[in-house]
Amino acid sequence: MSDPSGLATRLAEKFDYTNTFYHQAPSFDVTSFDPRDQERYDFIVSSEVMEHVPVPVERSFKTLSQMLRPNALLLMTTPYTLEGKTAEHFPELHEYALAAPGGSTVLVNRRRDGSVEVFEKLMFHGGDGSTLEMRVFTEPSLRALFRQAGFDSIYIATEDTTEFGIEQAVPWSLPIAARKGCFRPSTVELSRGYIDALRRIRQLEQQLALVQADYDRHVAFHTRSHEESERELERRAEWARNFERQLAERARSAKDLERDLTERTRWAKEIERKNDDLQASAKLLSQQLEQTQATLARLEQQFWTRFGRKVSFVK
Repeated sequence: MSDPSGLATRLAEKFDYTNTFYHQAPSFDVTSFDPRDQERYDFIVSSEVMEHVPVPVERSFKTLSQMLRPNALLLMTTPYTLEGKTAEHFPELHEYALAAPGGSTVLVNRRRDGSVEVFEKLMFHGGDGSTLEMRVFTEPSLRALFRQAGFDSIYIATEDTTEFGIEQAVPWSLPIAARKGCFRPSTVELSRGYIDALRRIRQLEQQLALVQADYDRHVAFHTRSHEESERELERRAEWARNFERQLAERARSAKDLERDLTERTRWAKEIERKNDDLQASAKLLSQQLEQTQATLARLEQQFWTRFGRKVSFVK
């Protein structure tokens, strides 16, 4: 019933499904039952439609019930409140039309008794000129309408379904499923479900076997890689320990060399000091030698002078 194109396309891919419209082909008027549609459908989807159906709305619910096969399903969304009775905006609607005197849209209705009434401040879903809101349901009145039309089971989706991203923000205007019969599946459905479950189990077992085999290969590969890494790590650790020992040995040798260098430096300085002392002594001895030679020369000169005098004296 005028499903959005995205939903209609998906349904047509999965089922023998036809989308219908009130204003264009393929057309469908839920207020008028066609006997050719008696128990013809396995499910009907009615999204945001029933609040726009003219009175009496009970007739439209009955039409949907007649169109569905036994145990078939009606999936519906419609605005509703939680308490009270349905608020019909135009309870005596008979012959009516929309008009826009002065630019403001009104509804003009001629009741069955011939009197005329005018309704202002209309509510359109989607804007003026779109679909007129005829009523606001309540949850109790919807349940009563379903049961009156012949639906035995009614389910309102109040709980969240997080695996599909469904989290209900409010407790009203929630999706409704109504069924002619019980929501318990039939024997045929159970058998099909059981066969499908077995098929799915086999598929999952095969997938699990593939995953397990892949996991085993993954574990074996990583085990080998881990063992190789441990061996390489141990080899490098041993190299590091050897290198550390070599460094320690070289550090000890360096310290020994440093001590030896210190000792040799001290010894060299001592030799240098002694050499300086020897040089000073040699210089002093040299000076003393020069002085002695000078004295000796003077004495020798004096000796020869005296000797000369004595010789001259003898002659």
